[in-house]
Amino acid sequence: MSLVPGDDAAAVRQAIDRVVASGWFILGPEVDAFEAEFASASGAAHAVSVGTGTDAIALALRAMGVGPGDEVITSPLSAVFSALGIMMAGATPVFADIDPDRLTMDPAATGAAVTSRTAALMPVHLYGQPADMPAMMAIARRHNLAVLEDACQAHLATCNGQPVGTFGIAGAFSFYPTKNLGALGDGGAVTTSDGALAEKLKRLRNGGQTSKYVHAEFGVNSRLDEMQAAILRARLQLLPAWTARRRERAAAYRPMLRGARITVPPERDSGHVYHLFPVLTERRDAFQAHLAAEGVGTLVHYPFAITTQAAVASAKPAQCPVAERIASEVVSLPLHPALTSAELEFVSAAVQRWRP
Repeated sequence: MSLVPGDDAAAVRQAIDRVVASGWFILGPEVDAFEAEFASASGAAHAVSVGTGTDAIALALRAMGVGPGDEVITSPLSAVFSALGIMMAGATPVFADIDPDRLTMDPAATGAAVTSRTAALMPVHLYGQPADMPAMMAIARRHNLAVLEDACQAHLATCNGQPVGTFGIAGAFSFYPTKNLGALGDGGAVTTSDGALAEKLKRLRNGGQTSKYVHAEFGVNSRLDEMQAAILRARLQLLPAWTARRRERAAAYRPMLRGARITVPPERDSGHVYHLFPVLTERRDAFQAHLAAEGVGTLVHYPFAITTQAAVASAKPAQCPVAERIASEVVSLPLHPALTSAELEFVSAAVQRWRP
């Protein structure tokens, strides 16, 4: 997959030129417009843009009142930045093992992880597959917990027809260049239908300022710049079509891979947006070597469960055997909007030739 602009190249160039000509680069009209447009596309009343998806998690938790002394239950299978965002807010990540099919937090494990210190749940909509949000919300109501959705890989995804990021108090999104909606640099946003929370987020991302030079609370410097906002506005218009193509290509893969000596995780909700197309094999290294010899590139997302990472050792995470097994087996096959039918067939044929 190339990160060089393709069918969006002209729109991206126009966006860049528009910002350069304006001479306004931080917290200007492009950010305002993008926030309104992204909120509308995401089914939320408000979107507050920030510097990264990690900042979106950390600042959303802080705005929700989650911090030191609190525990946040999340998934052990994700980018480590999911847990780091919790730690940046001063809270402690607690990991609930995953459903082996859905690859998102298992409701039974989530409920069992709740303690007197639990303040929030943070399900991760991994690979574009929505977590089981009805079950997550039932747990949250039962224990009076806040919910922040990590939707960094799930732009436009839905669960039971409802947009992800709208079940809980807020949703955190990333615009890292490889995401379904990616910038030409870093970026993130928090979506919410709570106006007071949105206003607090706007203060927190800008040093806690209430007015120029007046800093009423401890904030950070985490602002999406005008250039990236303009680029994201251009790409947001194309995102529905790109998402449809991802779904079409994933649907085409499934019958082509039937009978192959790998495991293809099922689609558990039609709102899946296929940020990635993961498959599982116990002999991952050999499988990747086979595909490389056949001319097919693959990646691993993610090779280690977060519970095994030194960065979270201070949280004393419990073992999550399902996540740890999946992390040792998962491989991402090529999937992106520009993937052709011929390329799909080429990849699938190579996978079918795999003999573990």
